[in-house]
Amino acid sequence: MVKLLIIADDFTGALDTGVQFAARGAATRVVTDLTYDFNRAEADVLVMVVETRHLAPKDAYRMVYSTVRSARSAGISYIYKKTDSALRGNIGSELAAVLDAAEAGSIAFLPAFPKMRRTTQNGIHYVDGIPVAESVFGKDPFEPVRDSSVEKIIRKQTEKPVVLHRLDAPAVPATPGIHVYDACTDGDLAHIGGELGAEGLRLSAGCAGFAAALADILELNGSEPQMPILPDAFFVACGSVNPVTLRQMKTAEDGGFVHIHLEPVQKLEKDWLESWDCEEHIRAWLEKAESGRCILDVNDPEDRDDTVVYAQDHNLTTEDLRVRISTQLAHLMKRLLDGGLDATILCTGGDTLLALMRAVGVAALTPVRELATGAVLTNFVYQGRTYYIISKSGGFGEPDLFCKLAASIRAGNQKEDAVC
Repeated sequence: MVKLLIIADDFTGALDTGVQFAARGAATRVVTDLTYDFNRAEADVLVMVVETRHLAPKDAYRMVYSTVRSARSAGISYIYKKTDSALRGNIGSELAAVLDAAEAGSIAFLPAFPKMRRTTQNGIHYVDGIPVAESVFGKDPFEPVRDSSVEKIIRKQTEKPVVLHRLDAPAVPATPGIHVYDACTDGDLAHIGGELGAEGLRLSAGCAGFAAALADILELNGSEPQMPILPDAFFVACGSVNPVTLRQMKTAEDGGFVHIHLEPVQKLEKDWLESWDCEEHIRAWLEKAESGRCILDVNDPEDRDDTVVYAQDHNLTTEDLRVRISTQLAHLMKRLLDGGLDATILCTGGDTLLALMRAVGVAALTPVRELATGAVLTNFVYQGRTYYIISKSGGFGEPDLFCKLAASIRAGNQKEDAVC
């Protein structure tokens, strides 16, 4: 019986939240099938990926409302609305949908993720100490964050009352509405969660930051999962345009990674997938992957704007680019898997991973553990074989993250060999 349902607006967020419970031993599943029957779930924690990040507010409201109603009908006691740690997406409409569907008066919203230097102070959300609208997320080409005030962001999409809680104020809601809590440390999150208690957290919202505290409060735990033996080869499928990921790829390339930039036709034209040229490139990329560390990247080389020019010449919108590129990269990855790619795969960007799951016909993933904050190891079964994928949001991680992950996997395998 599912005790907690997490409703996530994108795939990487679903995994970095769900893994907080899996790492404590709670049986956790991440599903993408919106018709999933909650009554047949064999998990303590179920994470439903509703992919509302890019929808219109009214459509996001409708999808979240329907999911919450189904969960309540199935007798699920706790619902956590996972939101973006940089406050992208339909925050206001989705929180309103949870309240309306649950016929509830209030919901606790804790947007901070201190481990990733995302904090909320006096109702203002910060990334690396910078108000979020002035950070790299204010310049996001697909979904820029225009305000740093959590209240203003929420009020753009709902008339529900918004109540701000400073750190020195009582945590327990005294009035109806969306209750937004300041937090600068993990200790702050744990303290607020403790004051609210299990009963006060039947409806709550936030990102992966508060999920860890929620797992402890709801006592969702068990035996700690074991680290599996992963393939030594490390293959990055990069669908993110975030500057954080761009720096990570540059550092990896400087550290010896093979860095392949997809040309516009390769990442935008569906017909190219059926061409002889594509077959030749797949064979070449598989050979490069044997080098042990490789990146397949949708971004143009530095100081080039080939994709922008191509989009202008073919009248493609920004949304056309987002959808086409993620879908094309997913099908290229499927071709590589079908061709025998034997590697630990790192996917950057929620669109990329969801598109890959659809391409291989997989609707469920099992989170295993965090390899670094925001870098989640998960697995899925495709054609009878288990593949391990590390998911990472585009805006997460230090510049040397790719290098450290590849090195730690190789070192871990060498340690296992020594033990054996």
